[in-house]
Amino acid sequence: MTDNTEILLQILRKLDKPAAISDILPHLDITERTLHRWLAQAVTSGQIQATGTKRGRRYTVAKMAETNLHPYFSATALQLLHQIRQPLITREPCTYRPEWLAAYQPNQTFYLSARQREILLQQGQQLRVELPAGTYAQRIFNRLLIDLSYNSSRLEGNTYSLLDTQKLLLEGMAADNKLDAEKIMLLNHKDAIRFLVDGIQRLDITPDNIRSLHYLLADGLVTAGAAGQIRQDSVRISASTYLPMDNQTRLTQQLSAITTTAQAITDPFEQSFFLLVHIAYLQAFIDVNKRTSRLACNIPLVRHNLVPLSFNDMDKDDYASAVLVTYERNDVTPLAELYVSSYLRSCKLYSVTVEAMGIDPLRVQYRQARRELIRAIVQQSLHGDALAKHIQAYTKTHIPPEHQEKFAADLHADLANLAPFNIAGMGFSVRELEAWLLGCET
Repeated sequence: MTDNTEILLQILRKLDKPAAISDILPHLDITERTLHRWLAQAVTSGQIQATGTKRGRRYTVAKMAETNLHPYFSATALQLLHQIRQPLITREPCTYRPEWLAAYQPNQTFYLSARQREILLQQGQQLRVELPAGTYAQRIFNRLLIDLSYNSSRLEGNTYSLLDTQKLLLEGMAADNKLDAEKIMLLNHKDAIRFLVDGIQRLDITPDNIRSLHYLLADGLVTAGAAGQIRQDSVRISASTYLPMDNQTRLTQQLSAITTTAQAITDPFEQSFFLLVHIAYLQAFIDVNKRTSRLACNIPLVRHNLVPLSFNDMDKDDYASAVLVTYERNDVTPLAELYVSSYLRSCKLYSVTVEAMGIDPLRVQYRQARRELIRAIVQQSLHGDALAKHIQAYTKTHIPPEHQEKFAADLHADLANLAPFNIAGMGFSVRELEAWLLGCET
């Protein structure tokens, strides 16, 4: 099915009645003659049904087309994609427009609609209690590592399968008959994702951290010394009339302006999508810009313990075209619809992962409190009544009433299993532990 037919189908479904040329034309930026041609092609293909003649001719969606709904694009997005897929010679040359960024006012301008953000939050907030930043991503790390590495690389043309990606990243087994660059691309994703998840509590949205992500993603794939460096050379975008900004100083300043604006955005999904759009649009690096934007857009999601975006089920050609719309038209509509669709798919996949793993959010939430209490118990050599009174006093002071029973159960389970191998980071020595354990026996 052509993009033209997709656009017409979306309009006809929206009109929800047999439509005349005069009903359809206001929804399109084309001539009436072109519309006649589009409709004739769609009728010939069987996607649209025509009844009547001349001025009484009306168009409706054919029954066969009802089972072929486009999974995510609106009529507006489809029209933009159609325009961007026209031959280069028919599209206007364009360059970077700093005024597009300057016009964005954090928490007043929104690329994602209120309804989109509401749906994303409903589905993405799978842990309902406050936990340390990055807890959710840590719990699903292996699944996130594989999915995000695979899909981000797939969008760049990498031919590793999902299974081969898993074997490479978790077992170190490279697939046969694959280019070395594909292996490096995936391994670089592994390093960058680990950097993001492990360092999320200190990983602010700054130019240095964006450059660090680029360095990890690009190392070994760009010329020596170019990884993490703002480019000095010009770049060209294939299949696009967009000519990115040149001049290293201006690029550096603009990257700083992007991160400063992003920092001020309070909604994590808007912040995420803003980074996805503008880091790719700037093209601050010699290559690997879109990969950098895809990882950077996960910083707000990981920090807020939301489901990360792994770009699951995102069609490579749709993504490439949607990005070109942002480059050439500064219109985010198709990319926003792709973002929402792919994110909701990620939520479904990760909700199953969380259920299978049996995440215990309250145990995670009070981990530090339990460790502090265990340290005091061991170092003060508390047993019997003294131990019970200390636990009761601490719990009453530091833990909300509705969580006290669960906290006490987790604490006693930890005390029962204390051993030299699991006391790292608790602040007491093996000798102190042995003395406390000896007191338990007596």
